[in-house]
Amino acid sequence: MEKSNEPVLFYECELYPCSNFSSFEVVWNGETWKTSEYAYQAAKFEDKKIKDIIKSARSSHDTKKLTHMYKDKKRKDWYDVKLAVMEDILRAKLSQHFYVQKKLLQTGDREIIENSHRDAYWGWGPEKDGENNLGKIWMKLRQELQSGKIPLLKEDYK
Repeated sequence: MEKSNEPVLFYECELYPCSNFSSFEVVWNGETWKTSEYAYQAAKFEDKKIKDIIKSARSSHDTKKLTHMYKDKKRKDWYDVKLAVMEDILRAKLSQHFYVQKKLLQTGDREIIENSHRDAYWGWGPEKDGENNLGKIWMKLRQELQSGKIPLLKEDYK
């Protein structure tokens, strides 16, 4: 166990609603998913049994573990379509949740970075020079929201 005098910070960051692990249910492709991570991980497969196993996972983290278990069963075109699939899922999430829209609009025109130190494809990676594809998708969706292409919802609860 690591010892340090530095505090451990665990409260959500400003844009946590944009995380695929955040607790915002998403209706995508006619099905309801607990989070966008569930939908994304299930989209890797065509086999309904595997999708159902992922759908019933206990957490977003577990969906990733399950995906690794079935990695040899991934759809053949996955690497060609995964960016478009993620964008479609996140567009659904954004169009269904006022709070996600509100938090995204609060970013103005600032760059959005998925600050994962592990993932240089979706985030900025260990050297902070990654592709940041998740951030790029959120910036594209923010522009669509700002321009009215994605309708702005009314606040659900006051």
